[in-house]
Parts: sequence; structure tokens; C-alpha cells
Amino acid sequence: MTSRIVPVIMAGGKGTRLWPLSRSGAPKQFLQILSDRSLFQQTLERVSDNRLYEPAIIVTNSDFRFIVAEQARAVHAPLSEILLEPVARNTAPALAAAAFVVLARFGETAIMQVLASDHEIDAGAVYIDCMLRAQQAAEAGELVTFGITPTEPATGYGYIELGEALAAGANRVARFVEKPDRAKAEAMLATERYLWNSGMFMLPVKAFLDEMQLYAPEVHAQAKAAVEGASNDLDFSRLEAKAFAAAPDISVDYAVFEKTARAAVVPSSFAWSDLGSWDAVWKTGRKDADGNVVTDRATVSNTRNSLVLSRDIHLAVQGLDDIAVIASEDAVYVGRLEDSQSVGNIVKVLARSQATAELTKEHPTSYRPWGAVSSVSSGERYEVKRLKVSPGQKISLQKHHHRAEHWIVVRGTAEITMAGETRLLHENESVYIPQGTVHRLHNPGKIPLELIEVQTGSYLGEDDIIRIEDEFGRT
Repeated sequence: MTSRIVPVIMAGGKGTRLWPLSRSGAPKQFLQILSDRSLFQQTLERVSDNRLYEPAIIVTNSDFRFIVAEQARAVHAPLSEILLEPVARNTAPALAAAAFVVLARFGETAIMQVLASDHEIDAGAVYIDCMLRAQQAAEAGELVTFGITPTEPATGYGYIELGEALAAGANRVARFVEKPDRAKAEAMLATERYLWNSGMFMLPVKAFLDEMQLYAPEVHAQAKAAVEGASNDLDFSRLEAKAFAAAPDISVDYAVFEKTARAAVVPSSFAWSDLGSWDAVWKTGRKDADGNVVTDRATVSNTRNSLVLSRDIHLAVQGLDDIAVIASEDAVYVGRLEDSQSVGNIVKVLARSQATAELTKEHPTSYRPWGAVSSVSSGERYEVKRLKVSPGQKISLQKHHHRAEHWIVVRGTAEITMAGETRLLHENESVYIPQGTVHRLHNPGKIPLELIEVQTGSYLGEDDIIRIEDEFGRT
């Protein structure tokens, strides 16, 4: 039994709507877009008050397990559990599995708050008030969603029609409305009875599972079996694959909320965006006198109402209005802000070509259980990478059949094991690792270790890593 809310954060999405920053292997929830913290980290911070919240449960997929753990560690956020989905099965099976975990860990009286990991929210006093009203309604047995007060006739969101007033400032849900066209959205806003469907919930765990069993029994049964058959993998819990894959691929809205008589909504006027397009990012950003949102690595002249973001190179934009210019390390997107909902179309074109398909999948920076690797330069028989090893972490004891490596320490202290001997390497020092030599890299310090790695050889693929020992079960 607990009086604190159990946060359940959904962090498994693989969208590319913010390409070229977001990729299928680097989705937007883990990106630092207009802040020095990712959207996922900002979500963790919203549930960091231990007077109100238990440590969060994260639902994600296996590909993102290490970045979830590392980003939580970086903001000192304790976690109750990281629950790994073996396959994507929409929100109903994921939330049912999370609810069974909450039930087992916190008891039948637990209330869980379901949060997306990729939303931008002003978590001030209005947000807290809405959250507490939702908690009160959930304690009365209601399945509560948050309905955002519309600021425009948006066509990219679903809507909720308000029904009768309930206690605690909530309302019964009259009905859910699919994403409308512009005319229908304008007509709905004119009635002042419709709210945006935020996809956030406050749920009494037992009542939610009871309604799931009533209206989506197959989801309930397979999610329960997946939790009961779950296995531990380091600090993660892997849902049993066969049972979870057998669950229907259905959203929680369709599975439960559109059928139950317990659906309630808390009208919520705090600033909210799902950041589903570059236009949405521009709307939430801090604008200059000409209406531009511009990062430090960009300069604009005679430009108005535009979004100019760069992660690496410096951008210079002159004489353009109402555009988005987005640069990552390996690609640049230029388009009208009003067309940014259609970024997916150009991503599909890129994905169809062998020459550009990789630009839609992987980012130059990829995360490892011990840190991160960024590609700097590559050519025939060589590749240059930047390695970042977290404090206390080490790579596997390994060797390569086809390549040699040269490591140069840029920041921190490296403990190098090579051919059975160990020594320390300090900033501006380097070491050469011949082809076939057994070696390991360890960061024994308290700050991140950064190195430049130069690989040379006849074959530089990742499958030429022969792991002899590994703390992360990859041998």
C-alpha cells in the first residue's frame, strides 16, 4: 500500500518526425533539442519529488535499455524498474504489463501516472494542481486522462468531448474523437466542450486491470503471462517474449477508454506539446525579436519566424521566412515550417535508397552500456571515432582479427589493459593496440573519459569484436 503515485514512463517509440535529429535508432525522447537535458530526462525530473512519487517504472525496448539507464543516472533519478518490451505492441499491452508490475510491487491501492517520455510540458503550479485533481479522481475509482485546453484548431491531435461534471474538478468523458480536419476542429473549438487528448493518464491499478480484463481479455491475459514469465537481465526486466508477442496490437484508448463507463478527464490548461513536428518545436521555443528560434551554432540575417538548429556545424541563414533548417552531424533538412508535419515523406524517400537509408536509422552517435561512440571520419581502410566512457565503466576484454587501434586520451584518465599488462594513460597520451592483441579500456576516475580512436585495417565492421569477458552479458 502506498499514498505516493507510481510514475510509468513510456519510452519505447522509434519515430523519425524530427529528422535529421531523430532516427529510428535515436528517437526524440532521448535528444537534447532546445535544452541541455533530453525530453526523457525532463520527464524524470517532473516526477522527482519523493513526497509525491515513487521511483519511476520505465517501459522501453531492448535497443534503448542502456541509454535509458545512462540518462536516468545522469540526472540522479532512481528507478523502480526498467521493463523491456520484446516487440512493439502499442500502448494497451505495455500499460497492462506495467500495471501488473505496479500491482505486485505496490499493492492494490496503488495509483499509477502514465507519462509519455517525449512531451514538452510546463510543470508549474497549474500542472501540479491538475495532477493532484487527477489523483483524487483516480482514488475514487475513475480511469483519468488529461485533456489539454486547445490553443488552436489543431488537426494533429485527437480530441475528448467533456461530459458531466464529477468531483475533484474532473468530468466524465462523453466521447473520443479521431484527429479531425480543419473545419471540424474549428467547429469543435467553437462549442468549448472539446479538449486535446494528451495520452497521459492517472489510473487506479486494480480498477484499470479489472476494466482491461472486461473489455480486452486477451491483452490482460498475455500481459499477465509476460510479466509472470519475465527474466532479469542486469538491471532490466525482460517481458516473456512469446506471451507479449501474442497480445493484440491495440492502443489503450481503443482497448479500454472508449468502452469503459469509468473514463474521466481532467481539463488541463498547462502548456503542453507532443513535439510531433519542427513547427511544434518552433512554437515552444524561445523566440528573438524577429520570431526566430536559433541555437548557438547558427547565425540569421533578414530572417523571420524560423527555426534554425545545429548540433555540430555552424549554420548561416539569410533572407528567408517561415522555414526550418536543422543540421545534425551528417545531414541537413531545409523546409517550410508549415510543411514540417510531412517530414516523414522525405524520410521514406531516403529510406528507399541504399545510399541514404542509413541516415534514417542510425545516428553518428550511438550509445553503449559503458558510454557512447561517435563517428568522426571514415575512408578506405580507416575510421576515426570519439569514445566517451562513463565513470567506473569499462569496455569488454576483446580483440580484433582485422584491425589495429590507436587511442589518444583527450579528457580524463584511462586504465589500459593490453596483453595481460595494465597501465594508466593520462590526457594527451596515447597507445597503439596491434591487430589480434587482447585489450580492455576502463575509466577509473570520477569524470567522463574521452578518447579519439583511430582504427586501421582491411575490415572495420563491428562484428570483428571478439569479446572474451564482458560485464554486460555480450560474450
